[in-house]
Amino acid sequence: MEENIYLFMVIALGLLAIIDLVVGVSNDAVNFLNSAIGSKAISFRTIMIVASLGVAFGAMSSSGMMEVARKGIFNPGEFVFAEIMVIFMAVMITDILLLDFFNTLGMPTSTTVSIVFELLGAAVAISLIKIIGIDGTFSDLGGYINTDKATEIILGILLSVFIAFTIGAIVQFISRVLISFNFKANPKWVESIFGGVAITAIIYFILIKGLKSAAIFDGTITAFVATHTNMFILGNIVFWTLLSLLISTTLRWSIYTVVIVLGTFALAMAFAGNDLVNFIGVPIAALQSFQDWHGSGIDAESFNMAGLSAAVRTPTLLLLASGLIMVLTLWFSSKARGVVKTSVDLSRQDEGEERFEPNFLSRQIVKFSIAASENLGKTLPPSLLRKIDSRFEMPKTYVPKSKIQDMPAFDLVRAAVNLMVASVLISIATSMKLPLSTTYVTFMVAMGTSLADRAWGAESAVYRVAGVLNVIGGWFFTAFSAFTAAAIIAAILHFGGLTALIALLLIAAILLLRNYMSHNKKSKELKAENSLRKAESSSIQGVIEESAQNVAKTIKRSNKLYSNAVNGLARHDLDQLKKNKKGINKLSNEIDSLKNNIFYFIKNLDESSVGGASNFYIALLGIMQDFSQSLEYIAKVSHTHVNNNHKKLKYTQIKELKEIDMALEKLLHDTQTVFDSRSFDTIVPILNQKDELLQMVSEKIEKQVARTRTEESSPKNTTLYFSLLTESRDLILAVMKLLELYYVEHDSTIEPARIDK
Repeated sequence: MEENIYLFMVIALGLLAIIDLVVGVSNDAVNFLNSAIGSKAISFRTIMIVASLGVAFGAMSSSGMMEVARKGIFNPGEFVFAEIMVIFMAVMITDILLLDFFNTLGMPTSTTVSIVFELLGAAVAISLIKIIGIDGTFSDLGGYINTDKATEIILGILLSVFIAFTIGAIVQFISRVLISFNFKANPKWVESIFGGVAITAIIYFILIKGLKSAAIFDGTITAFVATHTNMFILGNIVFWTLLSLLISTTLRWSIYTVVIVLGTFALAMAFAGNDLVNFIGVPIAALQSFQDWHGSGIDAESFNMAGLSAAVRTPTLLLLASGLIMVLTLWFSSKARGVVKTSVDLSRQDEGEERFEPNFLSRQIVKFSIAASENLGKTLPPSLLRKIDSRFEMPKTYVPKSKIQDMPAFDLVRAAVNLMVASVLISIATSMKLPLSTTYVTFMVAMGTSLADRAWGAESAVYRVAGVLNVIGGWFFTAFSAFTAAAIIAAILHFGGLTALIALLLIAAILLLRNYMSHNKKSKELKAENSLRKAESSSIQGVIEESAQNVAKTIKRSNKLYSNAVNGLARHDLDQLKKNKKGINKLSNEIDSLKNNIFYFIKNLDESSVGGASNFYIALLGIMQDFSQSLEYIAKVSHTHVNNNHKKLKYTQIKELKEIDMALEKLLHDTQTVFDSRSFDTIVPILNQKDELLQMVSEKIEKQVARTRTEESSPKNTTLYFSLLTESRDLILAVMKLLELYYVEHDSTIEPARIDK
């Protein structure tokens, strides 16, 4: 029976390893994909092929030394087999849930930090249980745990953030001053020298980091590089510079593109060769432990795990299978693309919709940085400042509005610098045995180069800084939550046995499935036709036609949102009102996004259409905002009323609201039909309903006034009901203004009476 339990645990750990490979690659893909995807140096298909080859080669060239549990995080000799299996199981359950959580949020984190702190947390929990069992003291924990490791990892986070950001910013600034944004106009020798230095850095990185544990060279080349570093680097710079010059002049290839392709391959290879241990190291160690115990004939509670301290080679077939799973995940994981998108959006050169909201700290950092920049500028000669500014001027090229979405987030020079600097820093850290995190280095280098490239302008700085702070905060949350969760799960497994294990596996499966379904639902919502789209047309007729789609979607969603608010109040359903409030906020944010795009919209207009199209579009957005503001207020007061447990609305009030809801539903449905079918000549019959609808609302207001004077006893109900009625009237007026606006543009020879709100 005992043997069956531990065999079940080994099988479960094997399945968890497969899941961990998927969630781990989804998060770590940002390390090697963001520069290539952000710069669009090559097609997405080619990027994925290059990255897949890197991952496959890294997995196959790995020596397979799965030493994650033998790095001094805890002392295996202090534990028995039963305790080790509990530790490993707690680590794997925690790891897949934690990484999947970050993937669902689209936030990059470190798989190395998560696995180390999970091992630390689970080992501390089991150690404390053992210490309490023998009436020991807290000071005895040092015999079980190497606390220096945790300090080393935390130091690695801080070093990664500061060093990578600073070096990335400095190198990008120097590169941009020397190369400028108009890099295509530079002489070929400039591109060749850059290529020589960048390719040398990446080749050095491949040998020092990517193949540091590979057996294919038997250490000959890496030993030579280690003993003759300066000669190796100088010789490579000369060789690759000359080769770059030859390639750029004869084949007409862009050396920056070559650097990006090679850098993507190198980082993908290093990731697979070295970070593979984060995903399958623990299950491999568990399998080895089971094999050692099974053949010993000793009880699981007595079998000492000192043998776990020795390294063990992973079977080649397991490495190949792991590499295949990683490659498939790269191609098919939408969460991997979500994590990459976060990094690319925070570093893009142009302005646009920002994902993160500014906070107090981001505002203060931006204020301080602006003041420091201004003070530094005063110390430099004006002629030098003008010269530097000229190097940061973007080439003026016309890009049609319809093509803006397809434009790169940043140029080839920045992408190449990202990969070069990340390669150099990781190589140096590896050779000096400094605990820098690959994820942290690649992300912070990208943020540093963005800052130096003036991508964080006055329009976007507070949002981008807030985003970076959120990601960094997530890194520390990774360490804390990994430690805490693994410790709790280890304790539960220790005391709960097989029952607790089955329960935890079921809970993990449910949470993973729930996250998967939630992510799919959000992805479908983003792709749904109901999402509002920015105007791209350049003529008045095109804007009218294009905007009709947004109006139809807004009307359709408004109809549903208003009905949901009324129904939620009628049933006193807090969950429905809360969900409805989120839906209204989403609509409001989309309309705000359209308004934020007005600058680019006007810039894109034809000269002959500027006046008419801009006035029409501005008026339209104002009316759409009236919609969202009325709905927002209705959602807010309804949710607050129910959330505060105030008295339910009376039957007569609900009945009257339902009557308004039905009238509004018909009005909005008819209006939606007009815009869906573009039948603007049918607007007049709807406009003629205005007085009747407004009269209906006025009658409801008069009835409530009479009730308040005679029978109403709840001030909160009265306030809520009047608010709903007045906002309903505003919605009717907004619909009429919208119809009038389109009717006037559709047939300017007929001018209906002006409708004031």
